[in-house]
Amino acid sequence: MGEDSRLRAVVTLAQGMAAAHTPRESWRAAALGACHALAGSFAALSVWERELGRLRVLANVGDRAADEDEFPDQEAYPVHQFPEIAEFLHERWAGGGEPNAWVETADGPAAGPAGYCHQRVAALRRRGRGCCVVAPVVLHGRAWGELYVARPAGAPVFGREDADFATVLASVVAAGIAQTERLEEARRLAYTDALTGLANRRAVDIRLDEAVERHREDGSVVSLVVCDLNGLKRVNDTLGHAVGDRLLERFGSVLSLCGAMLPGTLAARLGGDEFCLLAVGPPADDVVRIAGELCCRASELELGEGVACGVASTGDPIGPVRSARRLFRLADAAQYRAKAVRAAKPVVAGREGPDDPVVRLADAPPPTAGERRRFRGRHDRPRT
Repeated sequence: MGEDSRLRAVVTLAQGMAAAHTPRESWRAAALGACHALAGSFAALSVWERELGRLRVLANVGDRAADEDEFPDQEAYPVHQFPEIAEFLHERWAGGGEPNAWVETADGPAAGPAGYCHQRVAALRRRGRGCCVVAPVVLHGRAWGELYVARPAGAPVFGREDADFATVLASVVAAGIAQTERLEEARRLAYTDALTGLANRRAVDIRLDEAVERHREDGSVVSLVVCDLNGLKRVNDTLGHAVGDRLLERFGSVLSLCGAMLPGTLAARLGGDEFCLLAVGPPADDVVRIAGELCCRASELELGEGVACGVASTGDPIGPVRSARRLFRLADAAQYRAKAVRAAKPVVAGREGPDDPVVRLADAPPPTAGERRRFRGRHDRPRT
């Protein structure tokens, strides 16, 4: 491959990673770009999980073997089986060297420094591959993982120039991964409540819109639990906002724990003392049961005064739910009623007969200017 071709390959790899919207897309773009640039038949990107002492495969592309999934959940190898990433590389860097790539063949070591590892050789033979080039991916000055490109048995063996080029490709991959991580962090901050670590109102709005659309398409049950943490103002006024924040954090942990009892449930802080659970799929009765568990656990929190909890579910007789706003209004009205009557258990919209007071309250005309309460719409500011 000439210089112009290699330059184009580098640009293509960088552009592919830059266009990725998710980490998986970025990993796949990295492996595909390297595979094409090095005229390989297979490529993989792996990350070194130091805390677990293993090299975990993130993406496999190209001619995959039967045991190689594109995005494997369980493909990982103890680092001691591939000591070059933890020992060989470290020793070279300590001596002032660079994290250069090396080549392995099904017959043993080839171009590059002594990176020979019999596990790699055995894997090449087992999967019908003749050679591979392994390039360390270095991020923030540390070994992050590795880029692996292989060719089939009988194909030309990678040479020294290929190993040098793989080193360049690995540096491009590292830059792409750094960009992906920055974008993921920005997304996380945009959809996460800074104090509790739960999802925020923006995340709930997006997920609820998607859930209601799914309900309209296939009838999936969508349930919303909205709760008010009682006693927060008293704690803030008497013990200070730092103690109030600790109460919010502790309740956030309880909410997350209860949400985990319903598969796929989103736990969120809407703002101030208001929180919610959004469940898609579980039956309404299961959601109500977990809401009751939430009320029970909240009542046991030190300093707090329990929660006022309201539930609205498409699995209950609440009428057509054509928008996320209506489900939010129903759950909010149920929570408002729970607070008004000081209910120790959740109030559930639609379970008090044809003239259910919660449904009437939610569907009533907007309150006049003199009334204290108004229900949240998408752009309403949550109470604090």
